[in-house]
Amino acid sequence: MNLPGPQRIVCLTEETTEWLYLLGQEARIVGISGYTVRPRRAREEKPKVSAFLSAKIDKILALEPDCVLGFSDLQADIAAALIRAGVQVTVFNQRSVDGIFSMLHQVAAMVGCVEQGRQRIAAMQAQLDAIAQAAAAQDAAGLRRPRVFFEEWDEPHISAIRWVSELLTLAGGQDVFAELALQPMGKDRIIADGAEIVRRLPDMVIGSWCGKKFRAEKVAARAGWADLPAVRNGQLFEIKSADILQPGPAALTDGVAQLHRLIDQWRIQYG
Repeated sequence: MNLPGPQRIVCLTEETTEWLYLLGQEARIVGISGYTVRPRRAREEKPKVSAFLSAKIDKILALEPDCVLGFSDLQADIAAALIRAGVQVTVFNQRSVDGIFSMLHQVAAMVGCVEQGRQRIAAMQAQLDAIAQAAAAQDAAGLRRPRVFFEEWDEPHISAIRWVSELLTLAGGQDVFAELALQPMGKDRIIADGAEIVRRLPDMVIGSWCGKKFRAEKVAARAGWADLPAVRNGQLFEIKSADILQPGPAALTDGVAQLHRLIDQWRIQYG
């Protein structure tokens, strides 16, 4: 007997795919994004029907989905085309940690897995609480929080989206562009003047260039960056975009764990 809710789901982004797999509901998924890497087996098991800004509408319709799950205003055109074709579409727009948890609750409810979803969400929240407590203990011990520049893109420079900034702070860091994190759109987080990054003296630079490998040596060679604490001390790191820029289970588990490990090491060595 099938659980209630949609039985043929197309996921236009990775986070809903990963979440449905974690809930044991992968049989409902009939199509995924070509950018999906979590879980890896999804790439082998499910047809790839979309990029991020584009989708194969005819291919999606041929799969006869009873629900399509998307993310953000950037997929509005895809959603509109599918809605006009008579498909049910749910587009989430989570930009904060609370927003991610809300999305997870809603998707779990849609597929009749409220209790299992609640248990998994509670485990994620417990991990976040443990990381926050560890950071607070270092605060109490007088260890300084590093000034962190999280770079989401390099040309132009784009700083951290809100959930990344929140996780960075929870993990014991200080986002040097925290005010920009409140801007939901990437274009509004562009740092036009690279010298402003230098003026904020980051102790660490963490890069996650979506779809492109972070090049620490390229960052270190930027004009005027040689004397930055982050460059001088070799504190230039990458977190894969699939782990931290995915507004779903990845960011709340592997992504924040990597942030905490890097920041914790800095505080022990330099704080």
